[in-house]
Amino acid sequence: MTNATHFFLGANSGRGFQSLFPRFCAPEQYHDLLILKGGPGAGKSTMMKTIGAAMEEEGEAVEYLYCSGDPTSLDGVRFPRLRTAIVDGTAPHIVEPRYPAAVERYVDLGVCYDVAAAKARREEIIRHTTACSAAYQRAFQALGAARQMADSAAALAAEGMDADKLRRRGEGIISRELRGRGEGRPDQYRFLGSPTCKGVLWRFDTAAALCPKVYQLMDSYDLAAPLLEQIRAAARGRGFYAIVCPDPEHVERIHHLLLPELGLAFVTSREGMRYEGSAYRRIRIDAMVPAAHYRQYRTRLRFTNRMAAALRQEAVEALADAKRSHDALEAVYQPDVDFTRADEITARELERIRSYL
Repeated sequence: MTNATHFFLGANSGRGFQSLFPRFCAPEQYHDLLILKGGPGAGKSTMMKTIGAAMEEEGEAVEYLYCSGDPTSLDGVRFPRLRTAIVDGTAPHIVEPRYPAAVERYVDLGVCYDVAAAKARREEIIRHTTACSAAYQRAFQALGAARQMADSAAALAAEGMDADKLRRRGEGIISRELRGRGEGRPDQYRFLGSPTCKGVLWRFDTAAALCPKVYQLMDSYDLAAPLLEQIRAAARGRGFYAIVCPDPEHVERIHHLLLPELGLAFVTSREGMRYEGSAYRRIRIDAMVPAAHYRQYRTRLRFTNRMAAALRQEAVEALADAKRSHDALEAVYQPDVDFTRADEITARELERIRSYL
């Protein structure tokens, strides 16, 4: 198993920011959960990257959780064996302790700000913050319209779906692949990707790294979800834990399913979410709808697909606007941030985490 994996805990969608932070931050699973506070430019992501890299050098498995607004920035980092994690506990994913000090604790990087300097640039800070929020709202609106287009196309395709054939395919996979018993660990929930300022990104590299056998589900219209739920239920019944990767637009629906104990992954692949890696097997979910059904509605399906793609691109451009405003906001703060103090805080927390080795 690889020492570093890469997921998202949040995703941008037509319903706004979708968060898996509450599941991730459930305190019962941790010995130590660090909740970072502090605003733009205070060094939260840098601190997580620094500690994550140091723990990789120690030989620890490290899970990196990326920001859906800016995938070059981190929202969290986790060290599974040590039952320790660090998360950005600021909006839009505010995290507060349930068992302060006993499990979770604050690490305040806001103390590194020069308060007087920030107050002197108050109007500039407010302007950039407002522009960033407005750009996110434009992105969410465009994604909402894209979701309506995609859902319309999916409903149309589903009318011709052979559900029995899909179920039988699932039974075959289960009988062939799900052998033995797992450890009974609880499932984990992660987003494998999200629309971001750099485009719609998917960390299929993590799926391939954790699971040597990858089933690629060729699924243009979200028809594979029942198959994924069928496999997940069977895996759970046999005690195998799953990493469940929801659809950001429909978080109750599985997009991708990873079964690390079995080295087995099921990834949905389509335009805009194309799996380009090596596939153990490819299953053409689209072929479970008769070609005549597609021909009957070809014009409508092409139109809705084209409109959804255009709207998602509009959302990406709005997210890029949000990133520019956020960068401008950080540029206001950073000249007056005491990074020496931030480095000292990082070093202190790294030593504490090393003491758990």
